[in-house]
Parts: sequence; C-alpha cells; structure tokens
Amino acid sequence: MKAVTAAIIALGLAGPVFAQDSATPPGTTATRSTPPRTPWGAPDLHGQWTGSTITPLERPARFNGRATLTADEAKSLEANARAQAAQEPVVGSGDPGTYNQVWFDPAAAVVPDLRTSLIVDPPDGRLPFTPDGRQASQRAADHYGRGARDNPEDFDTGERCLTDGLPLPFHTGYNNNVLIVQTPQYVGIQAEMFHDFRLIPLDDRPRVAPQWLGESRGRWEGDTLVVETENFLDRGRYWWATSWRGARSTLKVVERFRRIDAETMDYEFTWTDASQFTRPWTARYPLTTNQAARGVTEGLMYEYACHEGNFSIVNVLRGARAQGDLTAPAPAPR
Repeated sequence: MKAVTAAIIALGLAGPVFAQDSATPPGTTATRSTPPRTPWGAPDLHGQWTGSTITPLERPARFNGRATLTADEAKSLEANARAQAAQEPVVGSGDPGTYNQVWFDPAAAVVPDLRTSLIVDPPDGRLPFTPDGRQASQRAADHYGRGARDNPEDFDTGERCLTDGLPLPFHTGYNNNVLIVQTPQYVGIQAEMFHDFRLIPLDDRPRVAPQWLGESRGRWEGDTLVVETENFLDRGRYWWATSWRGARSTLKVVERFRRIDAETMDYEFTWTDASQFTRPWTARYPLTTNQAARGVTEGLMYEYACHEGNFSIVNVLRGARAQGDLTAPAPAPR
C-alpha cells in the first residue's frame, strides 16, 4: 500500500519535475545516445512523452504495397500538415463554428523511419477485421455526431467528457501526451486525453475483477517494459464502444516500452480480440520528449478540462426539445 501511495504522490508532483529527463544514478550522465537509468538500476521511463504524428494507423490505399515513403513524399506530407494547421476552419452559414487550430495542436511530422502506417503486422498495414468487426466499426463511425440527443443518456461518454476509449499512448486528433512515473514496484501512466490513469504493478499478482480499462501487469524483459492488460469489462457507451477501440472481455493488449536515448522511447502494442479481428495485429512508433520535433506546442501537460466553457450538451438538449415541440402534433381542440 505504501508503494501505491508513493506512486500516486509522485504523479501529483510530476508536472514540473518529470517533464525533463529524471534522475540517473550518481556519476551517470544521460546523453542522446545513452538511455538514462533510475537510481535502482532500471531503465528510466520517467517523463512527459508525445506520440503525435501524421503517420496514420492504417496504410492509405494510395500506398498499397509500400511500407515506406520516399524522402520527398515525407517532406510534402509534412509541409501540407503545417499549411493545414495554419489555416482556420471556414464556418458556414448557420454553423456556430468549431475549435480554432490552437486547441487541436496537430502534429506535423511522419515517424522517423518514414513508414506509411503505424501498423507493422499484418504486413499490409491494415486492421485485419472480421466481417462482424468491420460492420461494428462502421456502425460506430455512423453513430458519431448523429442520432437523437434529447436525453442526457443519449450522449456517449466522449460527449460527456468521461472517456473516448482505451488510454494507450496513441490517440487521434489532439492531446497525444502521456506522463510516465515509476517506482521499483509500479509504473504509472497518465494520459492527457480524458486524464485516464493506469497504475501498473510490476509483479504477477492475480487479476481479481473486470475493469473498464482492464487490469494491467508489467514485467521487465531486459531493458523493455512489457505490460499485459486483460480482464476488460464489457461496459460503457462511447464513440468506439462497438469498434476496435472499445473495451470487451475478449480483448488482450500487450505493450512494450523501450527507452532508446535521452529523448526517445520505442513503443509497440499488440491487440488480440477474436470478436473483431481474424488475427492479432501490432502497431509501433516512437514516443519522444522532444515536442518540437513532432511539430506540437512545447510545455507541460495540463488538466484536461473538457467541460470548461462547454455549452454543447445544454444547447443540444435545448435544440432537441425545441424541435420536438415543433414536430409534436397539435393538441386536440377542447
């Protein structure tokens, strides 16, 4: 219990402390080519990391059969990303508008090895959906932003600022930062998006109860932290609830974290879910503490205040009820 408390306290203090490379053993200097280690000798994963990239999870059709981009293609994609980030969205007539670009803080860099997808297995860089999995994913996409919203329970948990799916260091859109802290007994991972937090024991204790984010157990294989998460709870309604990102009892996720140098960490995850996929699939990409290299804003990770100044739910409900009044049959004459 003391170790758990210590890890949570460390997380609370981590904003100003661990945004930089953390302590290394006395007499050891962390360089770009030498990964730092903790005072107890483990690879040091402490820090604020970003996985922001414009490389897509799946390989686009135009790059079928090609695992990597040319240098010129990469430069062109990055230039387009920077141009789009500098262009504010055009608001149409009657449209209340949307966030301006500063809030999205989009990436502007492909992964360093110029791959055309984050998925490395299967070799075609595509999610190996079963027919049922593909249909479920399409239903989830069709649900996004559509359908009746005349009751608070009609909103999914993303719209209610609760969660958008599993808190891997991979996200789409924005808030792609994670904060990692560690003790000899635990590793804590705080996601910026929806402030999801996992406290991962570094032992083989039994899993005791299904949880929305599953139960994670970690172990060191050489200098690689391997985290296995399963025992997910079939519960919750959110944007990806019926797609591949939704938690379900058939899901198992294996993550691998390996620090390469003072500012880089290899991150890989393998997703196994026979209810959605014909086979396990794996994605890989680097995390970095060098935010400027990914083209995102430099700074600390702050509170994810999704509801602050957010009147959308109130106004959507107001509009739905007004629309209901307009379409309701006229009362019968007395």
